[in-house]
Amino acid sequence: MTTDEARERVSGWFAGRLPAAWQHEPAQVVIDREEITVRLTVADVELGADASEVALAEARAGRAKAFREDTRTQRMEIAREAEHRFDAKVSWGVRIGDHAELWTHVAAPVMTRLRQPERLALDTLVEAGVARSRSDALAWCVRLVGQHEGDWLAELREAMQSVDEVRRRGPAA
Repeated sequence: MTTDEARERVSGWFAGRLPAAWQHEPAQVVIDREEITVRLTVADVELGADASEVALAEARAGRAKAFREDTRTQRMEIAREAEHRFDAKVSWGVRIGDHAELWTHVAAPVMTRLRQPERLALDTLVEAGVARSRSDALAWCVRLVGQHEGDWLAELREAMQSVDEVRRRGPAA
């Protein structure tokens, strides 16, 4: 379900289904084969110009907690509808200013075959206490690549969208 058309369908459905009060900015909808993640942006807190960074951070965390609790029943209802419609699990998150939380998410198992040099790298991370297991070490490596190669991954995704568009048009275009 990761084609551009599928992304548009899912994003469009959520844009129409989510209450306007939850859309200070349009919801960020990210999909993959297992999950639809909906990240809502809520209006920032207003504490005044003399508020410290610590107070602002705590106010944003408090607003996120209140929003989560106040919207739980309605979010669960919307998630059930979306899960039935799109056959994927729905996860939720919120952004308030520079504070972001992801409340629910799928931790999908991924099977891979590694040769000894790669296994040794994972074992080193485990033995050094960086990770609890090979699985945890591999997840750590993937997160590290995502953090340090974000621009490259974004460029790669754009290129894949261009390829998808060419395929969709077909040779008759």
